[in-house]
Amino acid sequence: MSQETSAPEAPIGLLLDFGGVFTSPLLPAVLAFEKREGLPKGACIAALYQDEEGVRLTSDLERGAISQTEWNEAAAVKLGVAPDNLMGRIFADLRPEPVMIAAAAAAQRAGIKVGILSNSVGLAPWDLYDGYELEALYDSVVISEHHRMRKPDSDLFRIALKELGLTAEECVFVDDTEAYVKAAEALGFVGVHATDPQQTVAQLSKLFGVELADAQ
Repeated sequence: MSQETSAPEAPIGLLLDFGGVFTSPLLPAVLAFEKREGLPKGACIAALYQDEEGVRLTSDLERGAISQTEWNEAAAVKLGVAPDNLMGRIFADLRPEPVMIAAAAAAQRAGIKVGILSNSVGLAPWDLYDGYELEALYDSVVISEHHRMRKPDSDLFRIALKELGLTAEECVFVDDTEAYVKAAEALGFVGVHATDPQQTVAQLSKLFGVELADAQ
């Protein structure tokens, strides 16, 4: 007799990165800032994400070891620009991503738990999350600086799972940074690397077996 195998159960939790997922892409905003400030193209990436000291500064900010104001002052020296509200100036062109926000709402209507897991860029003087009502709308909101750790730290993922009341195997994780997707997959999540909102929502709809695209 052949033994029947049951189909794998659909996931019941969705954990989403914020910047670059719930917002427009980060890189175009950074490039626009460079142009406004008269900086060479790629100056921010080179100074803040490839230079050893810049990487340390950004990591310290994400973990809450330094404030956004302290980061602004140190980063301004590396870039040769004014420090006033530097983070806010860098990301001034970011806008909400309606396709992903609508998909998250559709997931919740379908009974899927939805959480946010974001590496912080500091909360003052500029607040990346202002106006999104995260705490009111989602089942879990984990911002890295509140926990003194940052993605891809596995303990940060576990905190988010605990708040959702789910296991990694029950959840899908979405991030625009591939390394963080791979870290989540190593813990048991189904990972989705977000590169295009419509494509991401199509992938999620297939994984959950629920249409998450906005019909309008």
